[in-house]
Amino acid sequence: MTSVAATHLLPVFARVDLSFERGEGAWLIATNGDRYLDFTSGVAVNSLGHVHPHLVKALQEQAAKLWHMSNLFKSPDGERLAARLCEQSFADYVFFANSGAEAMEGAIKITRKYHAAKGHSERYRIITFEGAFHGRTLATLAATGSAKYLDGFGPPMDGFDQVPFGDIEAVKKAIGPHTAGILVEPVQGEGGVRTAPLPFYKALRQLCDDNGLLLVIDEVQTGMGRTGDLFAHRWLGVTPDVMSLAKALGGGFPIGAVLATAEAASGMTPGSHGSTFGGNPLAVAAANAVLDVMLAPGFFDHVRKMSLLLKQKLGAVLDRHPDVISEIRGEGLLIGVKAVVPSGDLVAALRDQKLLTVGAGDNVVRFLPPLIVNESEIEQSVEMLDRACAALSGGPAKQAAAS
Repeated sequence: MTSVAATHLLPVFARVDLSFERGEGAWLIATNGDRYLDFTSGVAVNSLGHVHPHLVKALQEQAAKLWHMSNLFKSPDGERLAARLCEQSFADYVFFANSGAEAMEGAIKITRKYHAAKGHSERYRIITFEGAFHGRTLATLAATGSAKYLDGFGPPMDGFDQVPFGDIEAVKKAIGPHTAGILVEPVQGEGGVRTAPLPFYKALRQLCDDNGLLLVIDEVQTGMGRTGDLFAHRWLGVTPDVMSLAKALGGGFPIGAVLATAEAASGMTPGSHGSTFGGNPLAVAAANAVLDVMLAPGFFDHVRKMSLLLKQKLGAVLDRHPDVISEIRGEGLLIGVKAVVPSGDLVAALRDQKLLTVGAGDNVVRFLPPLIVNESEIEQSVEMLDRACAALSGGPAKQAAAS
């Protein structure tokens, strides 16, 4: 199903033998001309689909003016982007990076430095959760805590205490004199589109308040509209001290960000952190253009409407094919289809139907359509799933439900 061809690219990806030459909205066009409905969205990156005209215009205009300058100088467009993100969130400060892993590295450093600046450098440990995914750097791998990602890279970086997701009593027991903060995803995307009960997140906030800890929320995948609001912690009803963003922030152009309150960021003084390319003019132009679209009236109403429609129709497919899929889960347009068959088989069968999806933990297949997806494309995706399930179960294709 996948292969590593003769290439000079480091063979760390089991790439599918499929190449694309262009995209149009929710669609990708392969080099042989076949059209695929893209419900991978670059793994929750292409939030506005492919070649969105407003993003294209913003990048073209910026490319003709300035590509890069050092962060030793002021960035008016970067200041504007930071101000807009702070206006829409809890934060007072923003640091721009290039990826989700870099944003998480910044969040970890802010959390540790906060306590060190107050004379408590012994408080450096962060509580994380089983099933989490926070990135591929050595620190974020240690925060993730998964053996399959850590294997072969030496002893995991010290400073992370992992407990079962959703177990507040385990969190309480893990808090000690060296604890600096708690790091959690609103929805564990890579971990299988898993959520905990809402009271769990509120209890985390209370534990942080009671113990002088920072609450860090990783919104690299859930942020920027993916779960039906600009940030997922809004519907959780919980305000973090630090938050990471990336993926959809640039709509396909690489950019990450770590947001923090003035108190949480109080230890971050000149020279304490940096980035050569963070806040690059092209990336900032893309992110400002993404915000232009997302903050327009009705945008998130559309996301929530498409989410409800997709969940309803996926539920009907589940009823017809319980031998192939067993559960529909998730928030907004971060949808998990838990498979009975191996999830990789379902991803491949969907690809045969010209629908692109991506696997996750817990034998789940993620449906991550662009947030601009329309009703017709939702209908087509469900028909493709119905046919893929029929093929996997060995039965004839069944007509997708009309509603």
